[in-house]
Amino acid sequence: MIHPKIPLAQTVIQLCKLKNIKHIVISPGSRNAPLTIGFTNDAFFNCYSIVDERCAAFFALGIAQQTGEPTVVICTSGSALLNYYPAVAEAFYSDIPLVVLSADRPKHLIGIGDGQTINQKAVYENHVLYSANLKLDLKDENRLSDKEELPIFKSLENKLERLLGLQQDIQSYNEMELNKVLNLTRFKKGPVHVNIPFDEPLYETVTELNVHPKASDIDFTLPKIDQTELKDCIDEWFVATKKMILVGVLPPNQIEQQWLEELADDDSVIVFTETTSNLHHTNFFPSIDKIIAPLEEEDFKALQPDILITIGGLIVSKKIKSFLRHYKPKHHWHIDEKSANDTFFCLNKHIVAKPNAFLAEFLPKITHVTKSNYFDSWTLVKKQRRKKHLDYVKQIPFSDFKAFSVLLKSIPSRTILQLGNSSTVRYTQLFNLNSSFEVFCNRGTSGIDGSTSTAIGCAVANTKQTTFITGDLSFFYDSNALWNTYIPKNFRIIVINNQGGGIFRILPGHKNTENFDYFFETKHNLTAKHLCDMFHIDYITAHNEEELEDSLESFYNTSKQPKLLEVFTPRTENDEILLNYFKFIK
Repeated sequence: MIHPKIPLAQTVIQLCKLKNIKHIVISPGSRNAPLTIGFTNDAFFNCYSIVDERCAAFFALGIAQQTGEPTVVICTSGSALLNYYPAVAEAFYSDIPLVVLSADRPKHLIGIGDGQTINQKAVYENHVLYSANLKLDLKDENRLSDKEELPIFKSLENKLERLLGLQQDIQSYNEMELNKVLNLTRFKKGPVHVNIPFDEPLYETVTELNVHPKASDIDFTLPKIDQTELKDCIDEWFVATKKMILVGVLPPNQIEQQWLEELADDDSVIVFTETTSNLHHTNFFPSIDKIIAPLEEEDFKALQPDILITIGGLIVSKKIKSFLRHYKPKHHWHIDEKSANDTFFCLNKHIVAKPNAFLAEFLPKITHVTKSNYFDSWTLVKKQRRKKHLDYVKQIPFSDFKAFSVLLKSIPSRTILQLGNSSTVRYTQLFNLNSSFEVFCNRGTSGIDGSTSTAIGCAVANTKQTTFITGDLSFFYDSNALWNTYIPKNFRIIVINNQGGGIFRILPGHKNTENFDYFFETKHNLTAKHLCDMFHIDYITAHNEEELEDSLESFYNTSKQPKLLEVFTPRTENDEILLNYFKFIK
C-alpha cells in the first residue's frame, strides 16, 4: 500500500482508521497532499473530491448528519479553511460530528510573507469542541529550517540519542491530541479542528509505515439522573394542570413509542411539535403557528403552561417563542445531555440526560393523573384551525402557499425531506406532513448557505429517496453544490422561485419601493435552467397549479440523472396571501 512519507501524515490517517472514521471529503490543494495521498490510497476510506471548500464542508456535514458518525473534511493552508467556517458553526449549534483537518505551513514559514498563509491555530476557537495544533518536528518547533542545526545539540555529545528521544515526545504529543479530538467529536457530537503543519517535499511516498500510533478511548457515560431533582420534577408535575412539551430539532427515532403514548393520553399535557421534530402522534399539535398566530390575550392566558418541558434543538416558530417569553411558565425544564438554552428567559432546570432516558425514568413514577381540560380545549381549537386551513387553500390563487400545499402531498412515503431555511421551512411548518418522512434543516445557525450541499451529502449517505425543497436565493447562493459528481440519480430538488427574498415582504419594511426591491428583497430574473444543463440535471418548470400537478406525476419516477423542478410563483402576491391566511383561520 502507498503511504505518505511524512510520519505526521501517517499518524493522522492511521488514527482516523483506528477510530473507524470512513468518510473523507477532500478539498484539492497542495499543502494537504500528504493527507490526500494517504487517505485515497487506502480502500478502507470513502473519499470524495469537492473543489469549493464551503460546499465541501456542508457536504461532509450532510453525511455526518445522516450517519451520526464523525466525517472528515480536509483542506490546504490559507483561506481554504475559512471557507469551512459556516459549516463548522452549523455543526457546532446542531451537534454534528465534523472533523476539520487543515494542512499548514511549518512554523518557520509563517509570518514571513509567503502566500496562502494565515494564522490557522485555533481559528474556529469559539465554534468547536476542541482545537488541536499538531507538531511537525524539533526543528520546526524551534522555527528552524532543515539546513539549520538545533542550538541545544551544539554541546551534546550524543546528539542522535537525544534527538530521537525528543522526537518521540512530539510523536506522543500528536497521538495524545489526535485521540482527544477524535474521541470528543464522536462522544460529545460536535465539530473539532486539527491543524497539521507539513514541510516540503509533500508528495514523497513509501510502501511501509514508519509509525504505528495507538488509539485510546475515553469513558463517556452520562451521569445518572439526580434523584432529588427527579423528585422535584414529580412533585411539580402532580400539582400542575397545564403542561406543555415543546419539541425542537430532533433526529428520527429518538423517543420510544410507549413514552409518546403516555404523554398523548394525559389530559393535562399538550405536545407541540415542529416540522423538524420528527415526532408524530394524532394527539400531538404540529403546525404551531396555526394554533398560536390568531390568539387574543385571553386565549394566551388559557394556553400559558404551568410547566414547560423543552426537548431537542432550536425552535423555528417565532410565534411560540414570543408567546412563551410574554406568558412565561412557572417551571421550565430542558432535557438534553449537553446544554440548555434559556430561550424563554425562565429556565429552572437543565436535566442532563437523553430525552428518552429521562422519560423512561420519570413517566413510570407518575401514578396520579391530574384532572384537566387543557388537552381537550386545545384539541378543539386544532380541529377548527385544520378545517379553516383546508378551506383557505381551496380558495387562494397559485402562490407559494398553494405550491407548498401541492408539493408536500406529492412526496413519496419514507422520503428524507431536506428543507432550505427562511420561507421554505416556515411554509412547511403550516402543513401536516406524512409521518413516514424524516425531516432535516440546518437550524443550528439557520443560514441560507450550504442547504443544497448538505442535502446532497445526506443523499449520498443514505439509500432512501432524498427530496430537497428550497427557495431561489438559497439555491443560487449555494449553486456550486451541484459541482459534485456524487449526486445520486434519485435526488430531487424543488426550487420555489418567487424572484427574490420573498420573506422580506412579510417582515416590517417599506416594500414595493426601489430601495426595498434592490437592497432587501434583491429582486432578480434568474432561473436554474443553465445550471441544470451544465451539471447534467433534468430540468422541469411549473408556472401554475395545473403545470405543477402534471410535473409531479412523473417527477419521482426512476431516472438516469437527478431532477430539478423550478416552480415560479408571483413575487408581489405571496406575502398578502400568507398574511391573510392568519386572518382567515382566526
